[in-house]
Amino acid sequence: MQPRNLAARVGRWSAQHRRTAVIGWILFVVLAVVIGGKIGQNDLDKSASGSGESKRGDMIVKAAGFPDQTGEQVLVQGRSVDDPAVRTAVRDVASRLTRIDGITKVERPLASKDGRSVLVSFKLRGTDQEAEKLVDQPLAAVAAVQKAHPDVRVEQFGDASAAKEIAAQDAKDGRQAQLISTVLMLVILLVAFGAVVAAGLPLVLGASAVAGTVGLLGPVSHLYALPADVAELVVIIGLAVGVDYAMFYSRRVMEERDRGHSAEAAVEIAAGTSGRAVLVSGMTVMTAMAGLLFAGNPIFVGFGIGTMLVVGVAMLGSLTVLPAMLAFLSRKNWLEKGRVPFITKRRHASKGESRVWGAILTRVLKRPVASTVVAGGLLVALCVPALGIQFKNPGYDGYSRSQPVIQTYDRLQAAFPGGAVPATTVIKADDVTAAPVRAAIRELHDRALATGQLSEASSVEISPDKTVAVVSLSVKGSGTDAASERSLEVLRSRVVPVTVGRLAGAEVAVNGVTAGSKDFIDAMTAHAPLLFLFVLSLAFILLLVTFRSIVVPIKAIVLNLLSVGAAYGVLVLVFQDGLGEKLLDFQSVGGVAPWIPLFLFVILFGLSMDYHVFILSRVREAVNRGMSNDDAVAHGLKSTAGVVSSAALVMVAVFGSFALGSDQLAKQIGVGLAAAILIDATIIRAILLPATMKLLGERNWYLPERLGWLPRLEHEPQAAPVAA
Repeated sequence: MQPRNLAARVGRWSAQHRRTAVIGWILFVVLAVVIGGKIGQNDLDKSASGSGESKRGDMIVKAAGFPDQTGEQVLVQGRSVDDPAVRTAVRDVASRLTRIDGITKVERPLASKDGRSVLVSFKLRGTDQEAEKLVDQPLAAVAAVQKAHPDVRVEQFGDASAAKEIAAQDAKDGRQAQLISTVLMLVILLVAFGAVVAAGLPLVLGASAVAGTVGLLGPVSHLYALPADVAELVVIIGLAVGVDYAMFYSRRVMEERDRGHSAEAAVEIAAGTSGRAVLVSGMTVMTAMAGLLFAGNPIFVGFGIGTMLVVGVAMLGSLTVLPAMLAFLSRKNWLEKGRVPFITKRRHASKGESRVWGAILTRVLKRPVASTVVAGGLLVALCVPALGIQFKNPGYDGYSRSQPVIQTYDRLQAAFPGGAVPATTVIKADDVTAAPVRAAIRELHDRALATGQLSEASSVEISPDKTVAVVSLSVKGSGTDAASERSLEVLRSRVVPVTVGRLAGAEVAVNGVTAGSKDFIDAMTAHAPLLFLFVLSLAFILLLVTFRSIVVPIKAIVLNLLSVGAAYGVLVLVFQDGLGEKLLDFQSVGGVAPWIPLFLFVILFGLSMDYHVFILSRVREAVNRGMSNDDAVAHGLKSTAGVVSSAALVMVAVFGSFALGSDQLAKQIGVGLAAAILIDATIIRAILLPATMKLLGERNWYLPERLGWLPRLEHEPQAAPVAA
């Protein structure tokens, strides 16, 4: 009986029109890369990427026509600010900076309270990207001053200079992560397939899907501006998903070939089973990723678009070009070229079932109650630390202290606490140079300093049309810690309302690093319920229709929430409590970045559904062929355990490699994703899922009669039932 589902039809067409499918895929990838390269990516404007009041302030400043500028500081330290060597070095710094084209303003030197340090601030002309190019000259000038005055310390820090050095380190970390993950993926795929050609096929699909998607980001970004680093996320998710989908599909073809089916029959069976699972899984993952569209921030919307795009492309490639390649390679008997003898022999002997996981599953199915209690208890215990999660943007505190620019930052913060982190009050009025506005600005300055929560250095900038004034004051702390937030609260609630906030007809907003961080957290918190509701509701509906069971989606959601909660607990234990600092080479900042939990929830919920859909599709397939529930659960889980564990190890390798970088944000993402996938593929899929399915029995497939109208999306059962 011929399978009639969409994946089967597409797979059959692809296998019968191999040349068309392969050439079509190659043309798609090449055209996407070429067109994307020519068009270029339209990056999201920095002023439009914020949230709340700080975003409003950014937009006012941008619309006012202020020249683009980036602040930099030169720190000069010696025995005393009165030391002739320090004075001479400061004069040398100021003299050299004023002669550099691109520096718009050099501030008056500021002495530290301890009398050992002097700060020379200056502005670089241009956007952030332009400033990163211009910053080379002042860096060279500061290095020349340091060489000419070896008795004092002279070093530079600022957004442009820090971004330049950090970007270089991030690029190095990225190359290292890519190398490590690629090597590990090759090893895992070789062990999973036992042949070089079969192992290389998932990598080819994953890499081509990523290349095509990165190319598509160009034209898409001109419809909706995307974050500059969305391509990095696309690479991570695309490789993981693309390789997984190809593994599921390819492994099923090899299993059917081992059973004696012809190449065409093996591909057709795989298309109707694993192909359908890939289609459902891809739709579920894209549904979860769509939750990012409701996060309330343009950056997350951009990430959602990028991840949905790459999952869709990987799914399309798995359903179209992959069957064509598998049919061609199987027909020529090339799929198992480059065999690894021991692994190939073991795969044939095991008939597609993992002996190790088979032994574990046998014990779990014999003692489902005990397995559920132990595994569930362990996951709940891991979830408990998440109840005490504290949110904190790592900022510059999240980078490795071995980086020279971060060491400069630490010395700058010690000498001038908060000096590099201003809170800016934006005032928009008909004429900000009018006497009442000037008086209110002076009062703002005096009251702010009197609170003890804000300090010098301070400045006032006026827009060219005199309609906007920007008043800068320094906050306490590092900009993203509790001390900085207290400074912000004092400025917003106690100082601004009784000074510039009382100006008739004026629009006032407080922005800056601290304000942006606080408003971002508030926006994430406000939008979280909508995001969770959207993802869970659509996932429930999709699984309900796919498996025609009300129990399957409820259980899937509960199990996935347990794995996500356990991942949150791991994040708290590691990055908030500092467990494993030496192993991962970082210093805890006492919290987790505020956007990490929402981001991880969406990504993890989607990726976890990959395994759930794949496993349950195999179980449901066996049920449809006449197996009892218990036999179908045992058969479905044992036959998929090997490929699921291999696919999970691929994801752990990809995500875990990012935990080796110097950026703590990358570490949090890498550890969170890797831990969740590992927990999901072991405790959830190998213990809790089979144990609960065993306990529920035939109730797993319960569908209320009033829902009988739901469409049937299942593949047709084969005429002969599979033996238990």
